[in-house]
Amino acid sequence: MVALLVAFSVLSACGSKKEGAATASPSPSAAATATGNPADVIATYKEGGKITRGEFDSFINVNKMFSPQLAQFMTDPAFQQDMLKQMVTFRVLSAKADDKVKADADKQVTEQMKAITDYFGKQEGGMDKQLKDNGIELKDIESLMKMSFYTMGSMESKITDKAVQDSYNEQAAAHAFDIATVSHILISLKDAATQKDLRTKDEALARAKEVKGKLDSGGDFAALAKEYSDDPGSKDAGGTYKDADINQWVPEFKEAASTLPLNKISDPVESSFGYHVMKVESRSTKQLDDTLKTQIKSQLAEKSLSEFAEKEYPNLIETNNLPKPEASPAPAASPAASPAASPAASPAAK
Repeated sequence: MVALLVAFSVLSACGSKKEGAATASPSPSAAATATGNPADVIATYKEGGKITRGEFDSFINVNKMFSPQLAQFMTDPAFQQDMLKQMVTFRVLSAKADDKVKADADKQVTEQMKAITDYFGKQEGGMDKQLKDNGIELKDIESLMKMSFYTMGSMESKITDKAVQDSYNEQAAAHAFDIATVSHILISLKDAATQKDLRTKDEALARAKEVKGKLDSGGDFAALAKEYSDDPGSKDAGGTYKDADINQWVPEFKEAASTLPLNKISDPVESSFGYHVMKVESRSTKQLDDTLKTQIKSQLAEKSLSEFAEKEYPNLIETNNLPKPEASPAPAASPAASPAASPAASPAAK
């Protein structure tokens, strides 16, 4: 499902900057967006392309099945225009995919479709209810999956090794790939599960100083982490995050991980979670391995996709019968789902 949403969020974020946010009241029907005959042509684009009302509604409803919060935006003209942009962009670019890209993508689509049907099959009412509630068929999901994978595969196939290396060098210079092995003992102000107060700042600082004193006297870091630390993500692993991306952490913790002398027990470091007694064991820059190459290639492909949507889409459209947004749109706020929007698991992470 993440793979399906990646390209959608790229385009939606791009579109919302210029067209403004959708601010309509929630749609009275979670499934239906239709306002006319499914056979009605709502838009045409160059080289004989056309989109019918039925095709457009299915496109939106598949998105909504994966991101139910989109239901509230269905009748908003800015949102509809943004979705039309996505649909035309995917159609045009997916049609340019070569046979190798399609073959590779088809394998991924098969895997993803199985995962999707398994996931929604476990929801209340099963897959059939999910499809019915959203006014779509299974083939609508598969069709959109193929467009997405064909598009991204085609874009990625055009990314050269030099472009990947250049992007790596640029991001590495900006510390985007900095990693560190850090052990810490967190003395928190609040319980991680309930968010109830555990102790005052003064009490937390005193407890952190107590921990530091024991460490300075030769205490075992792992044992003290298990006894004292309030970080559920690391306390049972000796308080250690090994070769972790420092950019995931809250600013104070990141700054300490970036600057503390190696293998020295720190004074208590204050963050929004409380106080950390830290030891940085190593710092380095993630090397450009195959995994990172794939990640960067995807980043560059998403950037190219966004640029195509902004620069080329206006030249593609010949007719557009959807409602137009008002001249002065609301402040930008993308309604699209982001596949990376999952909360961090540990108190050290932002």
